[in-house]
Amino acid sequence: MKKIYKGEFGYIEYRKKVAIIRTAICLAIVAGVFICGLVIYGSQKNAFSIIAALLCLPTGWSAVNLIMFLRGKGCSQEDHRRIEETCGGLLIHYDHIITSYDKNFNVAASTVLDKNICCYSGDRSYDTTDLEKHIKKMMAQNGYSSYSIKVFDNLDSFLDRLSQLEKLRNDKNIDPRAIEDAWVPGTVQTPASVLLSISL
Repeated sequence: MKKIYKGEFGYIEYRKKVAIIRTAICLAIVAGVFICGLVIYGSQKNAFSIIAALLCLPTGWSAVNLIMFLRGKGCSQEDHRRIEETCGGLLIHYDHIITSYDKNFNVAASTVLDKNICCYSGDRSYDTTDLEKHIKKMMAQNGYSSYSIKVFDNLDSFLDRLSQLEKLRNDKNIDPRAIEDAWVPGTVQTPASVLLSISL
């Protein structure tokens, strides 16, 4: 299974598969350790049972992670195709689950260009203004307080905005990928990487 990194198309599906495999392995190890203790000692009152109980902690963490990704909704193949046809030289990140204290937001695609943050979500289970407020708050905490933030729940509207941003990118000769590649670890994150850092 080829590794897919955060921000790449197909990331949520990849993380689902990883979480399923990891959780299954963890459960098998817990069961195996517990059964070994029963076979060897004929009772559950042994060190193996304690080890099995302690191993339930990472197993539980893995199961919670699995549930989060099972509930996540990534970008569809068709939406991905249309976005790629429109985005030109813009840097598009796909398949975020942006987390907050109150709720999680599925974001199919996002881009950042010249103080503009633009996101698309096909998930209509939440109000897009809630996500805009959350992103604005997270950006301000990282020193980016004057950004225009817009979340679209309609793909055509998102594609229209991408076309506008691509024209702006051409007019100003901006290379978003070069900006990300030039980032030095330990310095202030770029706005695009802030979006990824607040996502699962």
